[in-house]
Amino acid sequence: MRTAIVIPGHGTRGRDGTHQISAACLGLVREAERIAGVTAIDAVVFSGWTRNGGPSEAEQMRSAWRGPEVELVVEPTASVTAENASRTIPLLTKRGIRRAVVVCAPFHLYRTRFFFTRLYAAHGIDTDFRVARVPAGFRAFMWEVAAAAACRRHLRAARAELGRAASS
Repeated sequence: MRTAIVIPGHGTRGRDGTHQISAACLGLVREAERIAGVTAIDAVVFSGWTRNGGPSEAEQMRSAWRGPEVELVVEPTASVTAENASRTIPLLTKRGIRRAVVVCAPFHLYRTRFFFTRLYAAHGIDTDFRVARVPAGFRAFMWEVAAAAACRRHLRAARAELGRAASS
């Protein structure tokens, strides 16, 4: 079964005002490298946007990749977790990927599982999750608590986006 690793991005504002991947996001890339080193992987998909026109989170993660040589795929437009899931589906199905290993931060697991399981299953993609050992502070916890309130709305929007893409 063709397998991919999917890494949802996470950005922060750099000291110079640029949009950069966070230290935790870099930790996700390192965990994905570890997984790719011990598991047969066909592709790694990086997903994440930029808020200021510089390199996207996805492009920055690809540039940070030091793992085995596999196909590296960039999805540079997703700004929320539901979009990370929905916008990577066409990239996976185009490559015949039927299994995805989604790498996320500890507090992000709930929302990651909520979106990826529902959206990927509807497109025949089995999903596993790996939690990276990355800093998980109070701020990250509070972000996840606040973001949980939007889960149902984001899921509806992601499904609608996929439906529009399928009908065009």
